[in-house]
Amino acid sequence: MKRLRQSKKRGSAIPLAAVAVLILLAMGVGLLSLGLHSRLNSIRTASDIAARCAADAGLVKALFEMNEKLKVKPWDGSSLPQETNTSLPNCDAVFSYTVTGELDGGYTVVSTGTFGQAQRTVSCTLRLTGPFEAAIFTENGMELKNSAVVDWYNYTEDDKIMQIGTNNTASGCVVLRNSATVYGDVVVGVGGDPSVAISDYGATVTGDTRALTERYVMQPIMVPQWLQSLPSGGTIQNDTTITNSARYSGIDLGNSETVTISGDITLYITGDIILGNSAELGVENGASLVLYLGGNFEGKNSSKVNNLTKDAKKLKIYGLDSCETMRFKNSTDFYGAIYAPNADVVMDNSANIYGSVVSKSFEQKNSAIFNYDVSLRDVSINDEAVYFTITNWHEPR
Repeated sequence: MKRLRQSKKRGSAIPLAAVAVLILLAMGVGLLSLGLHSRLNSIRTASDIAARCAADAGLVKALFEMNEKLKVKPWDGSSLPQETNTSLPNCDAVFSYTVTGELDGGYTVVSTGTFGQAQRTVSCTLRLTGPFEAAIFTENGMELKNSAVVDWYNYTEDDKIMQIGTNNTASGCVVLRNSATVYGDVVVGVGGDPSVAISDYGATVTGDTRALTERYVMQPIMVPQWLQSLPSGGTIQNDTTITNSARYSGIDLGNSETVTISGDITLYITGDIILGNSAELGVENGASLVLYLGGNFEGKNSSKVNNLTKDAKKLKIYGLDSCETMRFKNSTDFYGAIYAPNADVVMDNSANIYGSVVSKSFEQKNSAIFNYDVSLRDVSINDEAVYFTITNWHEPR
C-alpha cells in the first residue's frame, strides 16, 4: 500500500512537467514570432528608407541635370532629362525620374526609388531663381553706417519678406551702426550665431535675425561668346552716344563728360570704368543696359549713373572675377542691379539706391537709402546667374 501511494506521487509530476513544457514552448514560439515580425518590420522599414533615399537622390540628380542644361545657350526645352533604374552608389537601391513641363508653365520632377520590394515616389516643382533674391547679399560681410536705411518696394502680400545677408559667420561680419534701419530680415552664414556675427550699435531690424539653412552659391558669370568675339572699340574718353551693343577696353571720362545709352544695349568693358567729377553714364528713357565689367568701377565726386527709366531691371551690371572694387560717389538716385561676387561695393553718402546688390562685401554710407526692387526676383531663362531650385516637394500617399 505504501509503494502504491509513492507511485502515485511520482506519476503526478509528469502532467506538471508537461504543462511547464507547453508554457515554455508557447512562450518560446511567441518570442520567436515577435522576433520574426520585428525582423521583418525592420527589413521593411530599412527597405522603405533606402527606397526613399533613392527617390530623393533622383530629385537631386534631376535638379543637377536641369541646371547643367541652363549653361547651354540658348535654352532648349525640347529634350528634358530622365533616367531609368540608375544605381545609388554603395547601395542596391535604384532610382528613376522624369522631368516634364514647359518654360511658361513650369517643370515638374517625379522620382521613384526602389530597393527590393519597397518603392517610394516623390515629386516637386522646379522654380527658376535669379541672383537678386535678396536686397543685399555678400560673401564676406557688410556695414550700414549711421542712419542708413534698407527698405523694399514693388512687392505683394505673397512675396517673402525682404532680407539682407552674408555667407560669413565671423564675429562682426555684419555691422549695423546707430539708427540704421532694416525693414526685413538679417541673415548670416550656415551654422552662424546672429548674436555674434551681427554687431548692432543701435539699429532697428523689423524682421528676424537668423542663420541660413544652406549656403548661397554665387553663380559664375560668363560673357556671351558673340560679345567676346566683337572687335574692341578701345577706350571711351569723350561724350559718346552708344546705339549698338559693343566691346570696349574701358571708359575713362573726364569732368562733366557723358556716355549715353540709346536702345537696348549690351556692353563688354574689359578694363576699368572711371567717371570723372560730374561725369555721367546715362540710360535714356525707353532704353536698357546690360554691362559686363572686367575691371573696376570708380565714380568720382558728383558723377552719376543716371537710369532715366527709373526701372532697376533696365540696368544690370555684372562684375567678372577680375572686377574687385566698385565705388559710387554721388547724391543722385541709382536705379539698377549689381552682381559682382568678387568686388567690394561702396555706396557713398546720401545716395538713394533702387535695386539690388550681390557682392564680396558692401558698405552703405551715412544717410543712404537702399530700396530693394522685389520685381528683380522675376527672371527669364536667358538672364545671367539663374538656376533652378526645388519647391513644393511632396510624397504622394
